[in-house]
Amino acid sequence: MSRDTHTGVHRVEQIMGTAISIEIADPLAGDLAHDLVTAAFDWFREVDARFSTYKSDSEICRVHRGEIRSDDRSLPLRHVLDECHRLWRVTGGYFDVFAPGRLDPSGYVKGWSVQVASDALAAAGAPNHCVNAGGDVYARGHAGSGQPWRVGIQHPWEKDQVAWVLELTGTAVATSGTYERGLHVIDPFTGRGADELVSVTVVGADLATADAYATAAVAMGHKGLAWLGALDGYESAAITADGHAYVSAGLPVVDASYQ
Repeated sequence: MSRDTHTGVHRVEQIMGTAISIEIADPLAGDLAHDLVTAAFDWFREVDARFSTYKSDSEICRVHRGEIRSDDRSLPLRHVLDECHRLWRVTGGYFDVFAPGRLDPSGYVKGWSVQVASDALAAAGAPNHCVNAGGDVYARGHAGSGQPWRVGIQHPWEKDQVAWVLELTGTAVATSGTYERGLHVIDPFTGRGADELVSVTVVGADLATADAYATAAVAMGHKGLAWLGALDGYESAAITADGHAYVSAGLPVVDASYQ
């Protein structure tokens, strides 16, 4: 789906198993906005082809099967695996790409791909935009209204409601949880699906890091709440399986609908 706004362009496509939306608020000349959005979606398709765990010919699946030697891995894959190893250390082992029983860096890749797309848009002359890939969001500058971007965080049990609305500019937000895909986040120390936190949202400067932090906190369960609260430079919100909500003091909330 694609539409022009009074200032820019807005397009949505289904890639990586989710809806990805890109909105550019800048009044760019000619077809530049359309060209930039097209290039961004081409990037997402490239990421999907390389990192999908559902496509047998993807690079990540071939690595898992031992068909590609370490020296022959692509630069993007090397970067992702290096960063995932760093985040494994930072999270005390809770962000573990092998926790599902196979090599699966999905908890990093989606946020990273959005961050790369947003950086490219800004560098190409579109400083006011919002990229949203299934809840992994990077918002820069301002919306078409001239105000900061507003992003709703899905209510885990009421599909037509949001738990919070955040106001963002130059900020990333990532959400991980169990309310859509079930217990897909695995506690690497028990091998079981994590079930104590149904939703974790992390806000900060880098989306790939925020994505990994949200996944790690879900894997930690209740002790992830204290861990989130101690993070430097990242704000958070979480909802437990028994319905309690926890919000850090600096979270940019403009509407707290969750009760």
